[in-house]
Amino acid sequence: MKLYLIGFLILASASVSSHAETLTVITKQNAIRTSCQFFAPVKAMVYYNDVLEVTSKQGDWYQVRFNGLPGCIHKSAVDKKSFTLSKITGSQGQSASGGEVALAGKGFNPQVESAYKRSNPGLNYTAVNRVEGYTVSDKQVLQFIQTGRLTPP
Repeated sequence: MKLYLIGFLILASASVSSHAETLTVITKQNAIRTSCQFFAPVKAMVYYNDVLEVTSKQGDWYQVRFNGLPGCIHKSAVDKKSFTLSKITGSQGQSASGGEVALAGKGFNPQVESAYKRSNPGLNYTAVNRVEGYTVSDKQVLQFIQTGRLTPP
């Protein structure tokens, strides 16, 4: 009897994990926060194309699990993609790699970027790269909001 019960539990857990709702991070980097609010303490950083498991939704926020760590991420940082485990492992049909999916979601790939640079050689790509590398901490943003007497999001 115990053997049947253990077998049932294994099959039930495999069924649940292979159809879990997931989200893919679509920003360069973002934070998994302790609560579903901007400026809540950060539990973990996630990066472009990381996959998060959805546990529930709360307004514009998703409660997720990443590497076993629960937390919240705003809907603007993720894209909803459903998949089955069999497509990832390649046991059925064909699937795109994570990098291909990420590039498609971003709307360009290295070939498109190179073609754009060839057709627009006068643009200042060094400035673009410098802007991309510029970061502002949560503390700096919060200070800016408070100094300007703005309403926090």
